[in-house]
Amino acid sequence: MAERFFLAGRWEGSSQELEVLNPYMGLPSRRVFMAQEGHLEEALEAAQGAGAALAAMASYRRAEVLRRSSQLIEAHREELARLISEDNGKPISQSRAEVQRAALTFQVASEEAVRPPGELLALERNPASEGRWGLLRRFPLGVVLAITPFNFPLNLVAHKVAPAVAAGCPVVLKPSSKAPTVALRLAGLLKEAGLPDGALSVLPMRASLAERALLDARVRVLSFTGSASVGWRLKALAAEKRVLLELGGNAGLYIDQGADLPEAARRLRTGAFSYAGQVCISVQRVYVHQSCWEAFLELFLREVEDIRVGDPLDEATEVGPLVDGEALGRVSAWVQEALQAGARCLAGGRAEGRLYLPTVLTGTTEQMKVVCQEVFGPVVVMEPVEGPEEAFRRINASEFGLQAGVFTPSLSVAWRAFESLQVGAVIINDVPTWRVDHMPYGGTKRSGTAREGVKYAIQELTEPRLLVLRP
Repeated sequence: MAERFFLAGRWEGSSQELEVLNPYMGLPSRRVFMAQEGHLEEALEAAQGAGAALAAMASYRRAEVLRRSSQLIEAHREELARLISEDNGKPISQSRAEVQRAALTFQVASEEAVRPPGELLALERNPASEGRWGLLRRFPLGVVLAITPFNFPLNLVAHKVAPAVAAGCPVVLKPSSKAPTVALRLAGLLKEAGLPDGALSVLPMRASLAERALLDARVRVLSFTGSASVGWRLKALAAEKRVLLELGGNAGLYIDQGADLPEAARRLRTGAFSYAGQVCISVQRVYVHQSCWEAFLELFLREVEDIRVGDPLDEATEVGPLVDGEALGRVSAWVQEALQAGARCLAGGRAEGRLYLPTVLTGTTEQMKVVCQEVFGPVVVMEPVEGPEEAFRRINASEFGLQAGVFTPSLSVAWRAFESLQVGAVIINDVPTWRVDHMPYGGTKRSGTAREGVKYAIQELTEPRLLVLRP
């Protein structure tokens, strides 16, 4: 029996089903019903109706729902982690970490719900404004259409839904067709936590139907996480709507002379290969000061040799399968293309069944796809550089700009990185894959618009309104 979708507070089925494949086994793991046009219409109508009630709900009550949601996520952490791993092939230890992050995201949202941003303005600047005061308050924009990817099917949903509830915005969510199950389970937990009916619908559906929703006048905000090509096309369709895009990247890392090389190698192991590199801030390009190139390379390749590749439900696994055969074929083709063009493979460089081994390339050029595009796989390119200026120039040569990392003992180099790197965040003495869920997160250039992180997402989902008081 297929699993039902969540429509404005109740569970519904349809005549069409979606088959979800287990990436490691290559076999169907479950089926879910897909929403049809009539279901979408009902969800949008319910969301619009729930919008006024959700916005009028006292902030402490919204906070209670969010706090209870966080507690329920934590209480069901093992179940949720297993759903993630079965749907998208993420190693179970990393799925547990995602569940913990989702619980934190809802907890932070509960705290932010009771301190909405506002400002009291003294307006007296000339005789005509004497005695007047202004009160600036932010109001929810309205219905949010949220579209989320497969790689963080719980926490990226949390980053759409939790700030929206805190802000007073209802959500219609299209989860990834490759990993929809955990989002449906989350919807049930939110209902148990007391979220009003109509405030959330979770609808697996065709992309064309989601685009139709985007064109609907009742939808005021698009919040999309996914590929750059799809995100920017949806932004063009959205016209006058508010659009939040969190897109891809090919994150760069610089290892400076004097850096803690063993620590950098250890962190790069995680930053490049966690979840088989299927993370938008996964380290893809590494530039190492030539004075420590040989020493760092030896340390890092030793780390790569120790990586456990295999079954995502095995507690020891660090790198599981890519999400599907298409992704495996693309990564394989890009690596082979680089090798044929003169790159050298220092580790990996091949598939073993449904797994792609952690791969290290050098001798690359900026025209190779493994450098200039987003691999979204367990592949890292490493090159020596003369110093930070060359490294920063090469990091900036990308059309993406999500996050970058710098290992350095020099405050001057760290500051120069902050001032010159064209990214949303510069992470000093750690990999650009590092993120904590309340920080402002997002990119520049083709990596997107706006910022996630609960406080900053609330600002994106609301608009200011000014009250002028005349005595």
